Amino acid sequence: MVVSFSSFLLSGMLICGLLLHMVSQHGANVDQSSQKPNFIVILADDIGWGDLDANQPDEKANNTPYLNLMAEQGLRLTDFHSPASTCSPSRAAILTGRYGLRNGVTHNFAVGSVAGLPLSEVTLSQLLQSAGYYTAMIGKWHLGHNGPYGPTNRGFDYYLGIPYSNDMGCTDVPGYNLPQCLPCDSSGPQVIRLKRSVHGGCYSKVGLPLIENRSIVEQPLDLWTLTEQYKSAAIRIIQNARERGQPYFLYIALAHMHVPLAPPLPPDASAAARLPDDGKVYSASLREMDSLVGAIKSFSDETDKHNTLIWFTGDNGPWEQKCQYTGSVGPFVGKWQVSRGGGSAKKTTWEGGHRVPTVAYWPGRVPTNTTSSALLSGMDIFPTLLSLANVTPPLDRRYDGIDATDVLLHGGQSGHEFLFHPNSGAAGEFGDLQTVRTGKHKAFYITGAAEACGGATGRQQLHDPPLIFDLEHDKGEETPLEVKAPEYQSVAERIARRREELLWDIATDKSVSTADYSTDELAVPCCDPRQAVCRCHKLG
Repeated sequence: MVVSFSSFLLSGMLICGLLLHMVSQHGANVDQSSQKPNFIVILADDIGWGDLDANQPDEKANNTPYLNLMAEQGLRLTDFHSPASTCSPSRAAILTGRYGLRNGVTHNFAVGSVAGLPLSEVTLSQLLQSAGYYTAMIGKWHLGHNGPYGPTNRGFDYYLGIPYSNDMGCTDVPGYNLPQCLPCDSSGPQVIRLKRSVHGGCYSKVGLPLIENRSIVEQPLDLWTLTEQYKSAAIRIIQNARERGQPYFLYIALAHMHVPLAPPLPPDASAAARLPDDGKVYSASLREMDSLVGAIKSFSDETDKHNTLIWFTGDNGPWEQKCQYTGSVGPFVGKWQVSRGGGSAKKTTWEGGHRVPTVAYWPGRVPTNTTSSALLSGMDIFPTLLSLANVTPPLDRRYDGIDATDVLLHGGQSGHEFLFHPNSGAAGEFGDLQTVRTGKHKAFYITGAAEACGGATGRQQLHDPPLIFDLEHDKGEETPLEVKAPEYQSVAERIARRREELLWDIATDKSVSTADYSTDELAVPCCDPRQAVCRCHKLG
């Protein structure tokens, strides 16, 4: 067969074009696969494991439709735990990947705290910021607001939120709480007091501040507008990062479901004519939180759906003493403790205090409509996000979180072999690793209760040998195993050995930090000391 030169040339051009197209496509794939993922971590406050409808389908509630959808489109983690059972210790562990006995944060910081998370600790935000991420935080910080301890000095390029819990300052129109919060006292000279009001509900002498970056922009803030402000800020951050083509880490620490609750008002109602106090306040607030999460997810999907991991979880379980303004622990009711008096959720190491609803969502990466019972902790967010971003944490310190990438992306079921739950205030010294989990078993060396609805408290008890429960058959932690049973002996020996190893590891860890918990009235956030309750309004 004779082939003309022109035909040969045309064929060559077609082949070259095809090769160039293949190279171009390969290059595009390389660029896409090497693009750093975006991360949105949403941390709910005082939320119960049972508050997520998907965790209790038999209840047939409809309070979290958007989170339910996110679970259907992603992964629901059913054995996920907050690193502690109160605010500051949990948040410190999430951002450092270390137990409070290592990072120094073992209990909550106060309105007048002069310090916060020790400056020797390296945060997740600092590491991602150094790796080229735009880092932003919205919401409750509670790791020190004074001087170098604020969010913008700990790795966040932008911050909008409150420095501590929303009951640690007064507002003009208080939300729902027990005891009831009083409105800010706008009369008389400004007098700062670090103690709570005589009614015990909220701090009444200093307005709750809203801070943007390093400045107070509103004091006292309007709780009833906070959700919309947070939503607008989140959308703006995602949009701006997308326009810059820069990967981002957005940490959203919600005010929900911490008291005082400020659920949506009827369209024609003033704040003074709020919802009736008939038990619907909590569910209305839960639906508002869910709607906020749904709005953030929706906008993220519109901008960079296949390159964004959204991780929703909680900082600890419900605050039982708040009665109708507290959430559901589901089946994890701590019956052994309840039968002896007191609450078994927030501030305790009973399951209700630290097992929290958790959902991971990443289209195309996290398998859809999946569930994992891997034993995981909020501390695992630190190593997991760093691994996904291909960032190596400092090697001069020891970490307690594990990389959960295999669980999130590949259906893995392996989590912690041992997970320790530190005391957060109900019994023993702050930060004590008094409860240990391995597999289906959970051992208590110390038991204690928080205040329950009605005011009952249970006494602290030491257990030697420890109480051991089989959570697979006893989710309510009602009946411990018999000490003489072979199952008990085997588990107790392994747990005791691992506990001693960890305590020795912490004792010999040269990277252990110590937090300064001292207070000073000069450290209280105050926009204008000349005005009652530090009143000012700079939002424009």
